[in-house]
Amino acid sequence: MLKKIARILFHIVLLLAIAAGIVFGLSRLVVVLSAAGKTYQVSDAPRAPVAVVFGAGLQRDGTPSPVLRDRVATAADLYFTGKVEKILMSGDNRYIYYNEPGSMLNYALSLGVPRDAIVLDYAGRRTYDTCYRAKEIFGVADVLLVTQNFHLARSLFTCLNLGLSAVGVSADRQSYAKGSIISWEIREIPAALVAMWDVWIAHPLPVLGDKEPIFPDDISRVIEPGANNESQ
Repeated sequence: MLKKIARILFHIVLLLAIAAGIVFGLSRLVVVLSAAGKTYQVSDAPRAPVAVVFGAGLQRDGTPSPVLRDRVATAADLYFTGKVEKILMSGDNRYIYYNEPGSMLNYALSLGVPRDAIVLDYAGRRTYDTCYRAKEIFGVADVLLVTQNFHLARSLFTCLNLGLSAVGVSADRQSYAKGSIISWEIREIPAALVAMWDVWIAHPLPVLGDKEPIFPDDISRVIEPGANNESQ
């Protein structure tokens, strides 16, 4: 009797595991396909008014992690090559000794990016929040999303479904450790399902506040969605 119950439980668990695998796998596939053909290198990226840089953690001394440094450096290249006019640096600043936007700013300044080309978003706690606030708080419609390849699909999926016209620019400037790459890719599987839930069902409100339009006096720079589809 106990063996029979055990077999039944095993099959139930197995079916649940298979179902979960299908759900997670399909969600990741949908997210990846949504970004197909929308990823560029700096050299062939189209022009847009703003580059959005996503936070990616700090080191113990408060400086950007290697992944975040690569994102900031890529955004700096976009600025120096005339691809963007402004860089929106979005990250977490919930804790007194943890300031992702401030750290990104300092690193960008060390690369030579002028201060007036940088806008800081202190409430970009996650990808959804960054995309939502870029549109609703900072008033941008057309953006280049700067992040590593493992994160580009989800960031594009989220921003596109929140009404932004967006393409991605790869910030993979080095060969990352295989262990890190594997952990990032594994994390993206459940994260894709969460992204779908957020943009299609839950529609959560991030931290908002007063509007801070990046181009308050020149709406011509806030290009209508779809305008960045052509490379220069």
